[in-house]
Amino acid sequence: MATMTKEDIIIKTNAFLIDEFEVDEDDISSDADLKETLELDSLDYVDLVVSVESNFNVKLDADDFTDIVTLQNFYDLLERKLK
Repeated sequence: MATMTKEDIIIKTNAFLIDEFEVDEDDISSDADLKETLELDSLDYVDLVVSVESNFNVKLDADDFTDIVTLQNFYDLLERKLK
């Protein structure tokens, strides 16, 4: 499988955030606060990890989210995991 570009990661991530987490497309920007924009609680983080695993076939754990504040941080995390 070809390596995903940063653009591919962003498009795919935004698509599942809109579809699975019902995030308003207008609220999605790279500097948006992940927790506030997605209105995540601890249970939602579990859903987010499951979504990432099913959409990108990568494993995430709690430590991966330590420094994740914005959507850009999240995109960067996925990019690192996919290398």
